[in-house]
Amino acid sequence: MYIHEIEDWYKFRYDADKLIRPVADVRLLQGKLISKIHGLGLDAVNAASLAEMSENLLKSSEIEGQILNCESVRSSVARRLGLDIAGLNVFDRNIDGMVEVMFDATHNCFRPLTKERLCGWQASLFPSGYSGMYKIEPGKYRSGLMQVVSGAFGREKIHFEAPDASRVNDEMKIFLEWANSESQTDEVLKAAIAHFWFITIHPFDDGNGRVARTIADMFLARSDREPRRFYSMSRQIALEKNAYYEALKTAQLGDGEITSWLLWFCECLARAISNSDNLLSRTLSKAKFWQNHSQIILNERQKKMINLLFDDFFGKLTTSKWAKITKTSNDTALRDIKDLVEKDILKKEDAGGRSANYTLRNDIPS
Repeated sequence: MYIHEIEDWYKFRYDADKLIRPVADVRLLQGKLISKIHGLGLDAVNAASLAEMSENLLKSSEIEGQILNCESVRSSVARRLGLDIAGLNVFDRNIDGMVEVMFDATHNCFRPLTKERLCGWQASLFPSGYSGMYKIEPGKYRSGLMQVVSGAFGREKIHFEAPDASRVNDEMKIFLEWANSESQTDEVLKAAIAHFWFITIHPFDDGNGRVARTIADMFLARSDREPRRFYSMSRQIALEKNAYYEALKTAQLGDGEITSWLLWFCECLARAISNSDNLLSRTLSKAKFWQNHSQIILNERQKKMINLLFDDFFGKLTTSKWAKITKTSNDTALRDIKDLVEKDILKKEDAGGRSANYTLRNDIPS
């Protein structure tokens, strides 16, 4: 039996005493991070916000099996933040729609959550009206059966079956009334409850996971009193995807007692905030680099590759990789690289081998 088959299933129960410490830990981490960010200069704050919001969008889509172009995401977020970032000039209308959803949720986090707003978010995720090869009904509640399945055709395994479509409208009315109500529930717990409640209803043909995480981000923005995001719950969920699904499954097969889900959410959120320090350090290094090299003439290929090297560049940088990523010839790639070596931005690795490897200099002034 699924939780939604129980009468008044949404009257969740949980052990408040067990949650006092985890919520307090999250609140402490939030406060320390926001204070640290606000102690930095405007350029660093913008760079941190750009990095985290881009990462959040990339990972939320990745959880659902959709791999977005990193440059397109960063470029869209930068435009929305009003930032002119070197090497970021890629435009993708579909990604722009996803970015608008994220900004509406966080920058307008205190606006009421309505059916129209949620349907607008979901429609923005599927502007073509298709999810992969399948036609869906974007911008409206689903009209058919909804099952979460895995496995090959003919051997599918059903992990979860959502409430019948005939119930969705009434179920969502109850959810939205709760979401917009004044209560003493901490916003961190409200984010966790909203995420679980919405994903259990599964009101749309597709995109339910991303919308659920967007709703959670909205409540977390309220809890931070800060619309800009400096940590990514979606990135942490992507790292702990199996545990995420297991925590959801346990609560969805339960009797309405959701303490285990709330504990997992709080602990995952605490790890997300703690782990944001690593990305923040890289972000600040990148921001300082571009600030200190603003007068150095670089071409667009060089700007693009420097940004990639500051991020999670996979493997060693070689001439052939440079040529492939920038879609140019090996000769042009080598000239680009040699120019950066002469400008003391790249250095040649000492390691032997047939192909020379290059890295950013560790002693670049910052």
